[in-house]
Amino acid sequence: MDSGFFYVAKLAWLLVALDSLLLLWLCLGVFCLYFGWFKAAKRLLVSLTLVSLMIALFPVGEWLFYPLEKQNLPAALPTHINGIVVLGGGEQVGLTHAWQQTALGDGGERLTAMVMLANVYPEVPILFTGGSGRMIKQGTTGAKVAEDFALSMGLSKGRIILESKSRNTVENAVLSKQLMQPQDGQHWLLVTSAFHMPRSLAVFCKAHWPMQAYPVDYRSQKGNLLRIDWDFSRHLSNLNQAFKEWLGLAAYKLTGKAC
Repeated sequence: MDSGFFYVAKLAWLLVALDSLLLLWLCLGVFCLYFGWFKAAKRLLVSLTLVSLMIALFPVGEWLFYPLEKQNLPAALPTHINGIVVLGGGEQVGLTHAWQQTALGDGGERLTAMVMLANVYPEVPILFTGGSGRMIKQGTTGAKVAEDFALSMGLSKGRIILESKSRNTVENAVLSKQLMQPQDGQHWLLVTSAFHMPRSLAVFCKAHWPMQAYPVDYRSQKGNLLRIDWDFSRHLSNLNQAFKEWLGLAAYKLTGKAC
């Protein structure tokens, strides 16, 4: 797989993540203040304060999530499908390994939807795809966490097919296709977070594996986006995730990894 793209993307995100940029902004303001550049320091610190207040007061992350989430609205489950692919991302791999207990985080609805669909379609193969998206190994994989969760929810051993080597969405699609060998004309369902669905569908399209979307894990409050809601940490987390998704979508299209 394309390890170069994986590592470049990870390192680039460390530099352009919004929380990193805010911290650098603050450090630059303090640096100017320390050396007596008071005019520059004032401009930097006042502008940083205004930006921080805006993030704290308004759900700006949801403003970026919503255009992605509204592209694939939830629909009734089809009567016939040939298989289901569930993308990893809702597992807390590090915490699971540390405490030896299944831990889910944001995006955990991907796994609860997986169990629900396994019961709705008892004869249909379900593939969970997800290794570790971190540059440093965590001792286990997202696929192992998903398997443990499925077993704890009453599914039988082997009910969920596992792909545990993928590190990003491109590898999810390529390695899953190699494993499942889907045939032309088959009808497959794709499960992932609603904000991640546009990029995921575009990647599976590039892999010549058309999918029907089954979005879960909505992050934006449709119909209630223009509100004052003091919650800096949650708003910053949402903004960071949404900004990352838009950057990822652009990078995948520019590098030809998505339709």
